[in-house]
Amino acid sequence: MKKQIILASVIVIAAFLGGNALGNLDNNSNSLSTDEIISVSSESIDVDTITIGFIPVEKADELTPKAQALEKFLEKKIGVDVEIVVPTNYETIIEGMRFGHIDAAFMDTGPAWITHQRTGAEAVLAELVAGKVNYQATVWALAENDSINSLEDTVGKRVAFTSITGSSGFVRPMGTLVTAGHITIEGDDIVALESALANNFESYTFAGGYKAALQLLLNGNVDVAFGSDIAPQKYLELEDQAKLRSVTTIGPVPSHVFMVSDEMSQSTRNALVYALIELNYDENNSILTDLYGAEALVPTTTTMHIGEFGDFINALTGLDQLILDQSNYSK
Repeated sequence: MKKQIILASVIVIAAFLGGNALGNLDNNSNSLSTDEIISVSSESIDVDTITIGFIPVEKADELTPKAQALEKFLEKKIGVDVEIVVPTNYETIIEGMRFGHIDAAFMDTGPAWITHQRTGAEAVLAELVAGKVNYQATVWALAENDSINSLEDTVGKRVAFTSITGSSGFVRPMGTLVTAGHITIEGDDIVALESALANNFESYTFAGGYKAALQLLLNGNVDVAFGSDIAPQKYLELEDQAKLRSVTTIGPVPSHVFMVSDEMSQSTRNALVYALIELNYDENNSILTDLYGAEALVPTTTTMHIGEFGDFINALTGLDQLILDQSNYSK
């Protein structure tokens, strides 16, 4: 599995760079050696230090040892000093990238899009979780309720979102309703967004999570719950799962990404990506899985991985700052 992921990754990188990434591929084994992967690029790193930021956490001491394992791995692979930053907020990463103090970072999708827009940073790798780089935002209703058969049917109903910054539980469904013209936001701030919610639903609730939103639906407090495609099987007993139906899947919510500063040279970027791809190998994989639970990293671009989802963030006025504030543990 891991070797197939790496092979596919190298082929994608080759497509981006216009080079031959296949090296001495063994057609029978479909595998590449570490040396063959690294030799894909003959370009060299042109900096002495690379500073990498990590998704903000409240207790940095819990993530730091895991980040340090990656630090040591990269230093060995690319031959330069690697420094890690485990911040308590995303503003530190954004401003660090803006002023050249942070060169790359692991990021949630929403903050990554905001960072891209504010600094020009680019996504180069996406996390693979359970074999996918995304999951599906879904509209849930009671099985006995046949009056809701599409996303637009939720307008005017009693709805439960997960939170105002929830990706599948708010950003994707509300963003889709707005960009498709079913809901109009009159204004350009968070007050306008809140007014649009009040004006377009009989009632709306931020339940606090997938399970809470589904429970409101089961209790009859709402007509619709928004969330992920696997939320019921993850949080509910089989008896309660049978009481629900998936009205429709709205679309993908992208996984976490690895971003690089727009100031990073292409040669350094390439070398860093190749080194990180090696985390997909079994002998290195625990370094990656210990960080955020991802099983692999696959090449991507900002437009390819986040572009459509980013449009929804842009459409929901005032939401960008709330997304950053959500992961601000310095307050």
